[in-house]
Amino acid sequence: MKSLHRNDLYSWSCFNPARNIDFNGFAWIRPEGNILIDPVALSNHDWNHLESLGGVSWIVLTNSDHLRSAKEIANQTYAKIAAPKAEKEDFSILCDRWLADGEELVPGLKVIEIQGSKTPGELALLLEETTLITGDLVRSHKAGTLTILPDEKLINREQAVASVRRLAALEKVDAVLVGDGWSIFRDGKERLQELVGSLG
Repeated sequence: MKSLHRNDLYSWSCFNPARNIDFNGFAWIRPEGNILIDPVALSNHDWNHLESLGGVSWIVLTNSDHLRSAKEIANQTYAKIAAPKAEKEDFSILCDRWLADGEELVPGLKVIEIQGSKTPGELALLLEETTLITGDLVRSHKAGTLTILPDEKLINREQAVASVRRLAALEKVDAVLVGDGWSIFRDGKERLQELVGSLG
């Protein structure tokens, strides 16, 4: 796994040829139990790295299209799975906790519910106020810039844009870690505001 902008954050990826971008999984390493977010498949090297860092206690899925390798990882590690409450009926795997807007899975990891994306209850996660982790709606196909899903993928564009505005209004965001594409490690708030400006 690759070290990120914080000593307690790591990422690993798998390349998606159809979209020509990486799909990313994230790991937050913490004494009380490590948390994976939207985990893609782990290589043997990444498995060993994760084990050396203490394994995994929780897996958080930001939406029902990001099941990825969660079930396989949970089966091997006995990790619990948390997912969006608003998508409970659409999940094909068992989850241990359903998350709603404003909740914290653990102290320091706040849930923000996204409206209008391609699934009805997608989550973004705010880590200790400064690192935003997004699922499908906010992504990046070009390094240094953010974009959103194409209109044809959205349930409701107006609601989706309002959700992006809500994210851009977060005061202290410096990094934006995206599930799909290139993450932003500095000036995340500014990149979110640029995104809002591009949406009209």
